[in-house]
Amino acid sequence: MLRLYRILSRHFGPQRWWPARTPLEVIVGAVLVQNTSWTGVEHAVANLSRLRLLQLDRLVQVQASRLAGIIRPAGCSRVKARRLLTLLHWLKTRGGLDQLRHSPTSELRAELLAINGVGPETADSILLYALHRPVFVVGAYTRRILTRYGLMRGDEDYEKVRVAVEKALPHRSGLYGEFHALLVRLGKTHCRPVPKCDGCPLE
Repeated sequence: MLRLYRILSRHFGPQRWWPARTPLEVIVGAVLVQNTSWTGVEHAVANLSRLRLLQLDRLVQVQASRLAGIIRPAGCSRVKARRLLTLLHWLKTRGGLDQLRHSPTSELRAELLAINGVGPETADSILLYALHRPVFVVGAYTRRILTRYGLMRGDEDYEKVRVAVEKALPHRSGLYGEFHALLVRLGKTHCRPVPKCDGCPLE
């Protein structure tokens, strides 16, 4: 696993993911990116920024119907508006991001997973990229690449893949974040559903 990380790192260089200016933007993006491309998320976040709503105290007060219109470029806007507001209300109740930094990772993960619309990938994205906790994010690209590279069978559930990657790599949030981003990069450029192997660094 570490060898795979090093190969991808040498080939692609630093990815500097997640593309957000603040931890709150990471949280917003983690919900909006569900079942859609990042391009739509960028437009939705830009709308929120233009309206000066990327502050917890402001965003949490927006009505769901209005929020759905603002984030429409991300798709499924009514569902995502409700999910995002539920998550933001939880964050507000917990005292904001600064207070979360004092809580154990396992406790935060359990609370996030208990929120409607927050699955393991969304929860772990928030933990890793917004709170810098050493929790690996497993996405579709991760499963596809690790299976094709012979490191997974392909039928493991989310938790088994996450734990396996975390055990195989040094326990550092920066490394987990970079490895996840590198796998996304490889999945987009080469390891597609129909592989494009020419120029792949793993060939």
